[in-house]
Amino acid sequence: MDQENDSPVVIVTGAAGGIGFATATLLATQGYRVVTCDLNSPSEPFPVNAGWEHLIADVRRVEDLTRVVEAAAQLGSIRALVNNAGVGLIKQVEDVSEEEWDRVLDINFKSAFFATKLVLPYMKKAGGGSIVNVSSNAGIMPRAHDPVYSISKMALVSMTRSLALCLSCDNIRVNSVCPGPVSNTGMVDAELDRCKDKQAAVKRIIDACPLGAVQERMITPEEVAQSISYLLSDAASMITGTAITIDGGKSLGVPPANSWISNLD
Repeated sequence: MDQENDSPVVIVTGAAGGIGFATATLLATQGYRVVTCDLNSPSEPFPVNAGWEHLIADVRRVEDLTRVVEAAAQLGSIRALVNNAGVGLIKQVEDVSEEEWDRVLDINFKSAFFATKLVLPYMKKAGGGSIVNVSSNAGIMPRAHDPVYSISKMALVSMTRSLALCLSCDNIRVNSVCPGPVSNTGMVDAELDRCKDKQAAVKRIIDACPLGAVQERMITPEEVAQSISYLLSDAASMITGTAITIDGGKSLGVPPANSWISNLD
């Protein structure tokens, strides 16, 4: 095997933009050979000289995932998997169709299970590996405006814990990150595009996160990518079954306003 193929291989799903693209970009700079997949081509050019291959694939289809994993195996030793593909659905329970249910659960949950299943033989052969599932703060706390999305992300967190236990004997770690809301992602941008007053909507999103309100900004895809990179790294070699929340404190509850605190003094 040549020096290039000695580099560990990572697969990142849903990587045409947003968190997936930021993660793939970062991992490419850290020495990984990166294989990404998405229904679309990347929104930006790949980094120059990066060992990177992108495939058009539908993660709902096991045959497409198989094609992605087999392509990755041709590049070297698969040591990492980032199950990032995801889709939102803002609808109440009584308005959700069977087709919409299947689409959300298949992309957000089913794809992560089968991508994990498909990489296991390669990770076992390599002596271990690390898997990161990109959930959401909706996977930590239920949300009223998008219950099916919340269900899918909670299932992903539960699966993370279960598979972490199942696969630990093979030195395969499984963790999840729970971001939200993150700027410059297809999901958030689509929600904002439906708002009559986009600027006001952005402010509401920011103000719902304690740290976001103080720093006057949303979380960035690059910040989530850094946490994913950490969980894949040897620095996290004893971490498995966790769910790292990256949401500016939103899932902690609504903090009291500074003016209310000052009135107690």
